Amino acid sequence: MNGAHDLGGMDGLGKVVVESNEPIFHARWEKVVFAINFAVPANSDEFRHSIEKMNGVHYLSSRYYEHWLYGLENILLEKGIVNKAELDKRTQMFKEGSFGETPRIENPNITEYFLKLIKEGGPSDRDVKRNPKFKLGDHVLTRNMNPIGHTRLPRYARGKSGIVSRVHGVFVFPDSNAAGLGENPQHLYTVRFEGRDLWGEVRSENGKEALYLDLWESYLEHAA
Repeated sequence: MNGAHDLGGMDGLGKVVVESNEPIFHARWEKVVFAINFAVPANSDEFRHSIEKMNGVHYLSSRYYEHWLYGLENILLEKGIVNKAELDKRTQMFKEGSFGETPRIENPNITEYFLKLIKEGGPSDRDVKRNPKFKLGDHVLTRNMNPIGHTRLPRYARGKSGIVSRVHGVFVFPDSNAAGLGENPQHLYTVRFEGRDLWGEVRSENGKEALYLDLWESYLEHAA
């Protein structure tokens, strides 16, 4: 969907400030939010789309794990796991410090499972026997669309021409998976775009910028 989260390819937003010796977590609550993410019944595409629903001003003025917290809360509310009153009550308990210590349960098997998941991620490739629509070297054109739901086709790359540089196989389609409409697996391609085709005048010294994007089959059509 179009929103403040889709900042790729934009400029004029100021210098990116890199924090020296930045810690993995800046506060304990960030660590807790990271852990809670693995307990919420939602796939990664649902989670991304939930964050995209944040108010634009809120999104741009909040920290990274605040985005995560909003996304997790929104999923719990939308799925009816908690209601707004319950969430507000629990939030107030934390603010007052009356919640007490969180119980700690040691389970080596669960710990090993989640450590593996964090390091390697969950597989999204699917064993579907289907011939790809495009092949290596094909000239393709991305769709010019403005969906109200989740998509992995960024705004700056819509309606642009590129060349297929790799055919990966079949993977879960995030647009439908985020909306609870099933995995709808499709072929995934790496497409090479010339910088000048995306942003116009090339500003580098050699004038050879190129960008590679992984794009699903339904985002693409054969270039005329």
